[in-house]
Amino acid sequence: MPDRPVRVLFVCLGNICRSPLAEGLFQQKVVDAGLAGQIEVDSAGTGNWHVGAPPDERMTATAATHGADLSRLRARQFERADLDEFDHVFVMDKQNLHDALALDPDGDHGTRVRLFREFDPEPGDYQVPDPYYGGGDGFEEVYAIADRTTTAILDRLRGVYGI
Repeated sequence: MPDRPVRVLFVCLGNICRSPLAEGLFQQKVVDAGLAGQIEVDSAGTGNWHVGAPPDERMTATAATHGADLSRLRARQFERADLDEFDHVFVMDKQNLHDALALDPDGDHGTRVRLFREFDPEPGDYQVPDPYYGGGDGFEEVYAIADRTTTAILDRLRGVYGI
């Protein structure tokens, strides 16, 4: 068991759709598992367009239909310090992976940064599609991906850290 909380960060492009959904779902699963003091959760975006904004209304509504509350979350930008502060950084697609690793030119943190869907039982192409420019079906698809993948990540962390 670790001597401090395990820190987990979810990263997408703007931090208003995919990563806040993953944060909200994962945080609820952590609480439901009685692990709130042992795992800390956050999310960020590689871009700065939405800093301070709440999650996209469509993602918030989709999450709410499944009982998840994203209303307290606010977008922030991923920064170099996050690579030092988080034990695990799960990015939503290959572009976000590239952008996150670009902040680690010496390659010191590469093993901490992984594609989110590496842990998805149904990984497809390992990309979480960005629903921002699409319709409601895209938000539902992302919800299904995030729900099953956050469950798999929590199971994995519980095994790795013995919590």
